Amino acid sequence: MRGWIVLLVFAVLVTELSHAATFHGEIGDSSCALNVHSLSRSHKEMLKSRSFGPDAVSCARHCVVQFASSYVLVEKKNVYRLDNQEKAEKWAGQTVIVTGELDVKRNLITIGSIQLAQSPK
Repeated sequence: MRGWIVLLVFAVLVTELSHAATFHGEIGDSSCALNVHSLSRSHKEMLKSRSFGPDAVSCARHCVVQFASSYVLVEKKNVYRLDNQEKAEKWAGQTVIVTGELDVKRNLITIGSIQLAQSPK
């Protein structure tokens, strides 16, 4: 009986710490998204200066390579870490839909899939 209680408590804890979800946002870099060198939590300042490239794709990739940043998903005011950096790199600077498991405690999305978001018509 005690074994079942322990398993039940463990299952409840695991369920509360992660859940499947769909997120809409931009694959950015942690330096820009977390205000390391950007006041607006975006690529805007860097793109104006043209020091990190002409677009969000160039800026995100530059920051990851040059500043040891990581790819993140920026969804409005939320910034989520991504588990698969290689998969995220392919979508750098683009607005996407990410499905996966969110580990709430670590603020980490285990990516299931990424696809380009549709532009509003």
